[in-house]
Amino acid sequence: MTDRFDARAKTLRTDTTNLFKAAPESMRAFQGLVTAVAKDGAISLRTKELMALGIAIAIRCEGCMLHHVSAALKHGASRQEVVETITVAIEMGGGPSTVYGATALAMFDEVSAP
Repeated sequence: MTDRFDARAKTLRTDTTNLFKAAPESMRAFQGLVTAVAKDGAISLRTKELMALGIAIAIRCEGCMLHHVSAALKHGASRQEVVETITVAIEMGGGPSTVYGATALAMFDEVSAP
């Protein structure tokens, strides 16, 4: 990962760690939900990560986009799958999703670069 999104990812991890320390009971409960959802089932984990990425784009959450771009790549998502996810997010989220979709694609390209 290059500096463009790497610094954001580090800040996100630090901020999330601080939130877990500040609200451990609530964050453990949330983490339980994340753990329960983050499994292959009728829907593969790769597909779930792409779904989460599409939602993140539509609701305009850059931190969520960065997390789910990385997770989708980790679970084998291709660039074309990310592109199609972005187009669905644009369909559902309108014009602002084009801006966030472009950022998500730049994140994917950076995260997947050797």
